[in-house]
Amino acid sequence: MVIVSVCVGSACHLKGSHSVISRIESLIDENKLQDKITLKAAFCIGECTRAVSVKVDEEIYSVNEKNVDEFFNNAVLGRL
Repeated sequence: MVIVSVCVGSACHLKGSHSVISRIESLIDENKLQDKITLKAAFCIGECTRAVSVKVDEEIYSVNEKNVDEFFNNAVLGRL
């Protein structure tokens, strides 16, 4: 099980965490991976300057609307 936590703290919220979460949800559904990936919201991951911060297992990534698909393909699917 891959755990993906998207920060919804102030900085990440302002930089589009809701859009990132929505797209990741869509990618999970499109790939039928509901039983292999857990998507969670997290309050402040502590990497506010890298917002939107997304933690996959213990590694932190900077994700936005433009790179969310690439992030998902490399950082999430690569762990399955």
